[in-house]
Amino acid sequence: MVLDTNVLLALWVFADSRYKPIRGAINSGSWVALTDADCLDEFERVLGYPEFRLDAQAQHAVLDDYLGIAHRVPKGPWMALPQCADPDDQKFVELACSGAADCIVTSDKALLKLGRHRTIAQKLALRIIPPQRFIEDHL
Repeated sequence: MVLDTNVLLALWVFADSRYKPIRGAINSGSWVALTDADCLDEFERVLGYPEFRLDAQAQHAVLDDYLGIAHRVPKGPWMALPQCADPDDQKFVELACSGAADCIVTSDKALLKLGRHRTIAQKLALRIIPPQRFIEDHL
């Protein structure tokens, strides 16, 4: 599975109780969270946003905890992919394809809209779904 940055924040920074089953599934090894350099760079950058009030030590602790269980995927060659309306979100689609993920868990409207693209479901066998839907369907 691929988790977008907002979902990572909900799980690792805010401990959002609504998504607790996702964190439990990852911690238990039932589901594997995939990441790559681009997605990690974004997560690390966002952890430093002042509104989250995380000092450097807390930022490193969150990142280290996530890296302790996430599986790093190298960039891979992939076929022409449908493009997300928000170019900053395309990295999650690329990661899902490189890592042969079956889903992207996101609350991002541009990614969710892309999830309705026929190529995503049919050719890539990829679902792009919100966290609550993932919990309902898989946990």
